[in-house]
Amino acid sequence: MSIKKIVYIVVGCVGLVIGAVGSVVPVLPTFPFLLLAAYCFAKSSKKLNEWFVGTKLYKDNLESYVAGKGMTRKTKIRIMTTVTLFMSIGFIMMSRVPVGRAILFAVWVFHMVYFLFGVKNLKEVKADTKDNT
Repeated sequence: MSIKKIVYIVVGCVGLVIGAVGSVVPVLPTFPFLLLAAYCFAKSSKKLNEWFVGTKLYKDNLESYVAGKGMTRKTKIRIMTTVTLFMSIGFIMMSRVPVGRAILFAVWVFHMVYFLFGVKNLKEVKADTKDNT
């Protein structure tokens, strides 16, 4: 196995772990880390990629986006809120670096525009509610 594949596997595993933790912890972003894991696993190992694509974590968070269908409104809001929170922290910490603030602001605007207009909205699938009467 080449060093390049090993690096992809390690980075993919780190992304998977952080993404899994992020699916439980509301402040930690899930989507970008799982997307990183998907990319790394696809580059490193067919078996690992097939396993990851079959997981509930992948299906709940990435499957529709990777297929080009879009994301639910709830997922988009969660991602934009997390990005805004983390970038706000960086923005505050860069109070003496106006160029850094400008770049961070530009990146934030790009994220907002991309998720609002570049990613399609999917309808939320509601749980099947049956009447027991």
